[in-house]
Amino acid sequence: MKIENKFEVADGVSTETETDRQIPKAANIGMLRDSGKVFGQMSQNLDEIDSSIDVIASHGERSVAVAARKMKSRLRQVEPSVTMIGQVKSGKTTLVNAMIGMPHLLPADVNPWTSVVTSIHLQKEQTPYCGKAVFRFFGEDEWDRLMSRGGRFGELAGRAGADDDLERVARQLESMREKSKRRLGRKFELMMGQEHKYNSFDEELIERYVCLGDDFETSYDLSPSQGRFADITKSADLYVYRPEFPMNLCIRDTPGVNDTFMMREQITIQAIRGSRTCVVVLSAHQAMSSVDLALVRLIANIQSRNVVIFVNRIDELTDPARQVEEIRASIRETIREHRGPEDAEIVFGSAYWATHALCGTLDQMDAASSAAMLLWAETQDIAWPEGDEGSATDRMIWELSGVPRLLEVLSDRLHRSIGREVADGVARSAINLASSLEASLVPTARPRIESNVIPLNPKSLPGELERIESRAIAELTEKFEALTGDFYHRLEHAHDGFTKRATAALTAHLEKNVEMTAWHYDPTGLRVLFRSAFQVYASRARSTINDVFENATAEVRELYARAFDLEDSTFSLEPPAIPEFPPPVILGKTIALDLGGGWWSRWWKRRRGYKAIAKDFSNMIHEETRSILDGLKEDYGDANRDAAEKILREFLSVQHNVLVELSTRSDVGEKDIAEFGFGEERQLKAEALKHAKKTLSKHVAPAEMETCR
Repeated sequence: MKIENKFEVADGVSTETETDRQIPKAANIGMLRDSGKVFGQMSQNLDEIDSSIDVIASHGERSVAVAARKMKSRLRQVEPSVTMIGQVKSGKTTLVNAMIGMPHLLPADVNPWTSVVTSIHLQKEQTPYCGKAVFRFFGEDEWDRLMSRGGRFGELAGRAGADDDLERVARQLESMREKSKRRLGRKFELMMGQEHKYNSFDEELIERYVCLGDDFETSYDLSPSQGRFADITKSADLYVYRPEFPMNLCIRDTPGVNDTFMMREQITIQAIRGSRTCVVVLSAHQAMSSVDLALVRLIANIQSRNVVIFVNRIDELTDPARQVEEIRASIRETIREHRGPEDAEIVFGSAYWATHALCGTLDQMDAASSAAMLLWAETQDIAWPEGDEGSATDRMIWELSGVPRLLEVLSDRLHRSIGREVADGVARSAINLASSLEASLVPTARPRIESNVIPLNPKSLPGELERIESRAIAELTEKFEALTGDFYHRLEHAHDGFTKRATAALTAHLEKNVEMTAWHYDPTGLRVLFRSAFQVYASRARSTINDVFENATAEVRELYARAFDLEDSTFSLEPPAIPEFPPPVILGKTIALDLGGGWWSRWWKRRRGYKAIAKDFSNMIHEETRSILDGLKEDYGDANRDAAEKILREFLSVQHNVLVELSTRSDVGEKDIAEFGFGEERQLKAEALKHAKKTLSKHVAPAEMETCR
């Protein structure tokens, strides 16, 4: 079947007709299917909730059906994401290809390396999206920032007065600009903020948008197509049909954290914030070396349970069994020293082995790699798989590669995070729908119970609900103003105190060292203070949101009791789920104090005089660290209040629609009882709703107040 695809490129409008391209698939895809089953529990839980919603919707009217459709839509849209980060040449892209069972999807040759965030959306069912690709380009403001100021590094160099660094950046940018124009034409600026869409893709197409080479000065000339759009591409989204996984999943391959201009560091940070689980890919030869400290800074602000470390390329070790334990101890020590997630899971393996196992090409493996594999196999407790010798061997190598173990760990992490959160939120909403219907099944023609509850006229329901919403939003706003004010004050206090201490330390150093030798000040203390401020704020904010939600729910519950003459002990209503706070990954952003000794040595040589050094240092550090503070303010405070307010309004809107509709059903006489099924049919409905609530209650998570660690 042919698919028409039209898109606009920089050097004119072009129409392409493309056939469905078949991306090479692994020969032993059954191994991936077996490994993918570990995601079945999360899928099963969501399916169970979906079925319960169907039961509830079958007993309701319009408002219930509308609410049920929204809940089912949320379940369908669940796509847990995993962000892969690591240094260049850690084998990250090869690992990603192996994880999804498509060894040749993303280019992973010697020269190309990923230069943009590439999101691979694994689709469990055939959808209109399957096989499509979307490539988005930097906006004009982002491109101008790079071209005029050299990105983050240019800003840093300019702030430090590093003229020689600025000249080097300017030369690189000019080379970049000229090569972009040569490839794309003089109108390439018109592509800023635009996107290219394709109905199919292959390795060559992907290479045009996401791959650069090892050498900045020569990478663009490696081939006519490689990296044609890479320097202006911001993100890539590829949609792949993968029925081997029982649920949709997104794997994000990132460009790493050592970008020339630090331009893509912020993009990587945002990718980590948007994912609940992060995989740090290290090379066994240089696991957690000094160059990887940037990775430690990023993951230090994520909960340990959401960080997985995969030590790749153990096939290149001479004695994996012995060396792996040494590497493990070294990683733990480095993480501990730099306040990283000490309890993060560490998995050892080889994407190289996994690729050959998937492709059934073990006979083509390097001899040294095969020898390392045999040594590694002797120490692993893996049962020999069933099947013919060739198939069994492939499966054994697949297990030894560590990829199945990595998928198993990721499944557990995602199930306990996003899986539980979605299940909890939707289950609470569905239980409330069932409770509402149960209330409406009680006929008002029965004798009124003895109660102190003042009956409510159904006509006053809308006004009562508006009053509840107005009061709850006002309470949320007032409390968050105080919370946010205190949070910002803590940040400012920590920031000012750090700048003063750093400057004082420099002054003391200058007084003792007349020759003004190079000196460095560790910013870890500031990050710890910022993180502490965030933890206090996050804990208090969650508690505040919980209180507001509980109070609003109690008031709505009272309305039900008054509208349907219910006993309070027989009717329950769940408060909406508290929104999650993304981890403060911005704390890992690279600043001047994180740079290596060479950069600081040049900084010292440019300055003369005691006062000049102290003043320049104080100003630069104040502005550099200010960027982290401003990022925290932007990510938290108002953003969290707005998220909570949205959830609260949606909750009250559903209750408003259901209450108003059900109140008209309850206003019936004895002659209407049979019509509404208050006899045997009513009993069957009540039992069905009760069973649905019991099923849903298993997915309601206990209340927890967690911080970022």
